[in-house]
Amino acid sequence: MKKRITALLLACIMLLALCGCNGGGTQVEDNEVTMTIISSSNSPFDENWKIWDYIEEATGLELNIHAIPTDYLTKVSLMFAAPDTLTDIVAFNWKTDTDKYAQQGALIAFDDIEDDMPNYKKWKASLTEQEYQHSIGTRLAADGKVYYSPSTGEEHIGGRAWLYRQDIFEKHNLKVPTNFDELYSVCKELKALYPDSYPLSFGGGKIAFINAYGSSFKKWWSASEYYDFDNDEWHWGMYDDVGLEVIEFHKKMIDEGLMPPNLMTLSYTGWEELMSTNRSFISPNFTTRIDFFKSMAGKNYPEFKLNIMAPPVLTEQGAPMIENRTVSTVGVVLPNTGDKTGIANAMKLVDWMYSDEAVDLVSWGKEGETYEVRDGKKYYITDEYNSQASTLFGIKTYATYTRFDPEAALAFESDEIKERSELRIEHTLPYTYPTLWLAYNDEEQRVIEEVRAACLTRTEEMFAKFILGQEPLSKFDAFREELKEMGVEDLLAAYESAYNRVK
Repeated sequence: MKKRITALLLACIMLLALCGCNGGGTQVEDNEVTMTIISSSNSPFDENWKIWDYIEEATGLELNIHAIPTDYLTKVSLMFAAPDTLTDIVAFNWKTDTDKYAQQGALIAFDDIEDDMPNYKKWKASLTEQEYQHSIGTRLAADGKVYYSPSTGEEHIGGRAWLYRQDIFEKHNLKVPTNFDELYSVCKELKALYPDSYPLSFGGGKIAFINAYGSSFKKWWSASEYYDFDNDEWHWGMYDDVGLEVIEFHKKMIDEGLMPPNLMTLSYTGWEELMSTNRSFISPNFTTRIDFFKSMAGKNYPEFKLNIMAPPVLTEQGAPMIENRTVSTVGVVLPNTGDKTGIANAMKLVDWMYSDEAVDLVSWGKEGETYEVRDGKKYYITDEYNSQASTLFGIKTYATYTRFDPEAALAFESDEIKERSELRIEHTLPYTYPTLWLAYNDEEQRVIEEVRAACLTRTEEMFAKFILGQEPLSKFDAFREELKEMGVEDLLAAYESAYNRVK
């Protein structure tokens, strides 16, 4: 019977970590690998998932897994505080959560062991310059080494796009807008047809919602910090001249009832209600919302149909693009436990995941068990509830892959979304924000911690006041001068310093 780390053992590990006691290390056999993973609420860990059997059969290793459903980062930090409790592999959701452990010397750098990882080395050598930057460059720590497993294959799923109610547009013979003048006009038409509506809306509150469509104002633009890849420059969005145009657009839309006045506080639930009850019709958001709203609104509005449109453009500096949030953020690290057997087994497992053999197995599983072929194309096997392969088999869950078949990744999306993905991909920026993966030295981290929060708070506060008419637009220059006095230029210099090490 395959061994699994039990809840009792997990409790003991946590207790040892809290007490700072020496637990004598995690005892493993010659072919065992111990792993700590996140138990996602979307796909809660199941020790009976087929993916674990497939990996064990292919590698000859036995996986001992303990899954943490809540307070993951806190519990993992306790394990690193008591190294004898660490497992051979630890999964994370974001690279930035691993950087401190790399700086502490608690992790093994892939650069130092790649000669013993032939599959990883071969895959790395096969990358084009752009692929290298995408997969390796985004995983570099402050010392220029890789400690967080690079990944590939998920670049074109789960992205954002400009979504619009195709059924409503067709019903009233409305033109899909291509620029902001047309966007304004069609919103006016929709408002006349549906007086209680706010034709253009977003959810989540805060100023970050603008980032999704910031490039419509200026390519690469976002409201706070962003990197202009075309000109190799760091900026703070609302410190730019174009910041005033962004404010003017949102103020105009709110003044005329074309956007919700509570834009900065509108929750996702509130936005979902607007979209699903014919009170909002256009929104830059994740394409997964196409399926979400079809299920949510279909009972009351069976004709409900969201589609993707090309992003409209406001200024000459703008580009018909939307932010790139499609880079895979999940990965694993190899803690420097000092256990030679455990480290060797962990290296063997992770290296296997970079092999061509692994790509097909971890992406699809086995024909007849996890997928079937129809008309020469692979489809995941599902159940009466149309559950995804992650829930049923553990495919594409934490610590089960590094390379993933892009076709398998797209198979997680509905046919309706896949049919429209080409347009979204065409209009997605080629690079993701460096701030999602940048690593900082101590001085850079100090500046960021001291300056960023204050600048962001003031930016959100003044943006809200400007668009609601609580402060005159004539104060925009004074607001920018205030950001300067708060140290925004020092903040941008810290980002530039960190990025120069890895670009």
